[in-house]
Amino acid sequence: MNIRPDLKIICDIVEPNAKVLDIGCGEGELLSALKQTKNTSGRGIELDQNNVSKCLAAGLSVMQGDVNTDLEHYPSDSFDYTLLTHTLQVTKHPDLVLKEMLRIGKKAIVGVPNFGYWRNRWQLLLNGKMPVTKKLSYEWFETPNIHFCTIRDFVTLCKDLDIKIEKRLAINSANKIITFSGSGGIANIFGEQGIFLLSK
Repeated sequence: MNIRPDLKIICDIVEPNAKVLDIGCGEGELLSALKQTKNTSGRGIELDQNNVSKCLAAGLSVMQGDVNTDLEHYPSDSFDYTLLTHTLQVTKHPDLVLKEMLRIGKKAIVGVPNFGYWRNRWQLLLNGKMPVTKKLSYEWFETPNIHFCTIRDFVTLCKDLDIKIEKRLAINSANKIITFSGSGGIANIFGEQGIFLLSK
């Protein structure tokens, strides 16, 4: 199956036959992959109505909604996993979103772009301007990202919220997996994005 490397890693983490909620599911790529490879029962929530329509046309169970306001409508412990990829940094209150994810799901898997990645640091050092890369392709004035975060920042936030990190992974520019412990170290420099398995 040809999917983004971070989504492939998430597919590998999710247990077969699990009930999942993909928050900010886009066009449903992860939901489709999980259904095919892990026989999951999946639901999605997505802000963009065009993406919702594409998901529905593909036979996926997705509703239009806003992660900032609509998670409170889901019952506690109603999913085995809640999933959030490339969305946390665009939410108004990332800490509250994480708490809601772990209220709704027994476990959460979160993927975040790493603003501490060495190329981002290098661009900022050399140019004195906010970096623009393949993964962070927006200029500063048009970016949907409102909370810039590094792998180390995310680990610290989880610690502050008393959230257990069961698995810590990063993906480098060659799509190789970096496993790490603690606050990131090398992963915070060489990982373009981080993926975390969380529990209460």
